[in-house]
Amino acid sequence: MRKIFTFLTQMTWGIMVFLSLLLVGLPIPAQSIGAQLEQEGEPVGQVVSSVFSQQGPDDPQELEAFIDGVMATQMAAYHVPGAIVVVVKDGEIFFAKGYGYANLENRTPFDPDKSIIQTGSQTKLITDTAVMQLVEQGKLDLDANVNTYLTDFKIPDTFPKPITIRHLLTHTAGFELKIDGYARSAKHIQLLDKWLENNMRGRVRPPGEFAAYTNYVPALAGYIVEQISGMPYEQYIEENIFKPLGMRYSTVRQPIPPELAANMAVGYKYVNGTYQPLKFEYVHIVPSAGMSATATDMAKFMIAHLQDGRYGDTRILEETTAHEMHCRQFTHDPRVSGMAYGFYESLRNNQRILIHRGYMAGFSSILALLPEHNWGFFVAYSCDAYWARYDILPIFIDHYYPVEPSRPTPLPNFQQRVKRFTGRFLPTSAQSVSFQKIVALSFALDVSATQDGTLLTQWRRIRPKQWVEVEPLVFQEVNGQDTMIFHEDDQGRITHLLFNNESPIAFIKLAWHETSRLHLPLLVFSMMLFLSALVVWPISALLKRRNNESRSFPLARWLAGGLSALNLLFLIWMKIVLGNFSQLVYGVSSSLRVLLALPLLIAVLTAIVLIFTLLAWKNGYWRLAGRVHYTLVTVAALIFIWQLNYWNLL
Repeated sequence: MRKIFTFLTQMTWGIMVFLSLLLVGLPIPAQSIGAQLEQEGEPVGQVVSSVFSQQGPDDPQELEAFIDGVMATQMAAYHVPGAIVVVVKDGEIFFAKGYGYANLENRTPFDPDKSIIQTGSQTKLITDTAVMQLVEQGKLDLDANVNTYLTDFKIPDTFPKPITIRHLLTHTAGFELKIDGYARSAKHIQLLDKWLENNMRGRVRPPGEFAAYTNYVPALAGYIVEQISGMPYEQYIEENIFKPLGMRYSTVRQPIPPELAANMAVGYKYVNGTYQPLKFEYVHIVPSAGMSATATDMAKFMIAHLQDGRYGDTRILEETTAHEMHCRQFTHDPRVSGMAYGFYESLRNNQRILIHRGYMAGFSSILALLPEHNWGFFVAYSCDAYWARYDILPIFIDHYYPVEPSRPTPLPNFQQRVKRFTGRFLPTSAQSVSFQKIVALSFALDVSATQDGTLLTQWRRIRPKQWVEVEPLVFQEVNGQDTMIFHEDDQGRITHLLFNNESPIAFIKLAWHETSRLHLPLLVFSMMLFLSALVVWPISALLKRRNNESRSFPLARWLAGGLSALNLLFLIWMKIVLGNFSQLVYGVSSSLRVLLALPLLIAVLTAIVLIFTLLAWKNGYWRLAGRVHYTLVTVAALIFIWQLNYWNLL
């Protein structure tokens, strides 16, 4: 029995959790590497970053030696085939260099001037800049209802408060999470207006309440640019951003124009000691992730923002507009970082940094600006270098703006309060009204207590961290600089938590009935009873036939057995269909549509089986043990229906 229970538990966990991890698509191997290096006491980059310290880069030779060391360390640790780095300062490109190869097969070196990469989500900065251009021209009102500018479709009035342009620029519109927006090839790309209309997001919270990073919002902003400007998004960006800035090797067209195709770098996936080339990734949501560019073209865009909209003798934004775009426009708490328009803040070593990361299959990148010091950098890797991209910002800042480490002083008697803070928290960006709610399983953050009187946070997007309480509800990272703040309701119950350096999201505390600690045991219980029905009842029927015994009410057991088989089939089918994240991003497949239709049939059969259960007790069918077993199978079916409904599958 113990072996059976263990098998069922592992199988269920694989269905509920492992599949969810695949849906998110985060780089598990890279995470393992980073964790190992950290445990050894040498997080990637810290060895080289301690060699030289000053207040910002001002020596090109020192900067090159520093970056050479960092890139050599990261490329070896994370199996990076190629990378590019560009640093801008005082209105000029201060440093630009390629590392490794843009094409391993052809041995083409990475060239910061000509090697084109897919920048992914950094396209959002281009889109938000375009929106602000129209705002300063008086064609868009930041506080106007977005429906004012939509002609082909409208955003549902789910809440009394409308979604505004300001909400789009700060990711506070309150839309649900969905993983989609990618196209299998260029011929499958849908028109932006049709895709937005056909994939309308549900509104899960009032706008302006929480920030929640999403791809749908910038795509909607790009569509509004089309509507107001009267020209396709691609044309507007070319004429109003790329051309004025001289970004000759940049495009938001798919496929990229023939004259640029030869410069396209190849992204790779490292598997079992070899680099596997990945194809160009097409998207429907071009304003969110459709830009391809060189590092030096990105440098021109950074310079324009650092110069308050000016690049040389050209302006893409007025000074006041650029300043407004860079100011903090939203925060969950004034004690932590927040959102500007498009950019999100990061605070480290007393420095305010405006950043945005980008990711596409085969490419990871980060753009960081220090407006107060008029310099910034762009780093891109030709692989899924999640942790390299995560590490590079603190490496730069710690090197050029070092501070003396401090030891936080914990408040006394923490053990008496620790249970208030522990539990499971869900990011605001992981809530959904669709079947993709199951993705939330892999987004959850766990807060637990340690034996030495600290809190431990574990989340896939950041490495595990320990915290001590330094003020009521305020925690400081042990051996680090991050701050964690809890919020409570008027009854003193913890409602959500915030991190200083994760500004686009907040974490909401889950109630006990919302966690896998309840759902997993219930699912295991149900599966065991479904399996028992498929095993016990056929054996019982054979024995009765052999002994020439009559079988009472066989239809009831046939239906309950069929329901049990269908429930198990649904779980297995879900594992097969949803287990491949790369397929889910292309939308709902025909196989998935069939799968999502099964819960309705399951619900009808469950209702019939429930009626048969009542008849079995009323009419005394079977022996007492048989009626109890049948009732337990029915209870399991009802629990399963509740879970299907909870996960938005019914």
